[in-house]
Amino acid sequence: MMKRVRALWNRLSIYLPIMLMGLFALATLWLIRSTPSVIEAVAKRPAAHEADYFLRNFSIKTFDAKGRLKAELFGSEAQHFPDTETLEIERVRSRSIDARGLVTAATSDRAISDAEGTDVQLLGDVRVIRDPAPGRSGNAGQPIEYRSEFLHVFSEKEKMKTHLPVVVSQGTDRLSGNAMSYDNIEEILELTGQVRGILNPRKAP
Repeated sequence: MMKRVRALWNRLSIYLPIMLMGLFALATLWLIRSTPSVIEAVAKRPAAHEADYFLRNFSIKTFDAKGRLKAELFGSEAQHFPDTETLEIERVRSRSIDARGLVTAATSDRAISDAEGTDVQLLGDVRVIRDPAPGRSGNAGQPIEYRSEFLHVFSEKEKMKTHLPVVVSQGTDRLSGNAMSYDNIEEILELTGQVRGILNPRKAP
């Protein structure tokens, strides 16, 4: 049983949506650098948690050198807060496409990012779905889904974590825990707390 759990974790960790990190970093930098220059000319006032600009019903798309879509980010509203240098986005939807054409899609009620996009928090009904690698069958050929109420992304360190319950599923396989951490550099995915799993038998080839 433990060998099967480890094997499943190894497969899931390969496809953990690390591209989500770069997507939010890029989007945040673009939004902040696109701030109207007139804002810089406003006289300094005592810091207050008030937005100095906002966007509504916006979308950001990035393309590679050949003009192919790499990523897109949608939000119902984005607000920049100069006192904390954070960007808050409501109703977040994102898609990123890797070199093989595999898609990672993510949604959440809110996202809070620092000025560089290196520290991003996804809050409320967080759902991330990753396409399976081509040529796989059975559950391995099904999308991988991560669900939680919170996901904290650190793009420079290439780490993600949540202190809240998380469910990871692929086809009829399902793993859950009270918390999760992922280190992309070390390729370590860890569930802690009350860990449970449902692993269905594979059909013989």
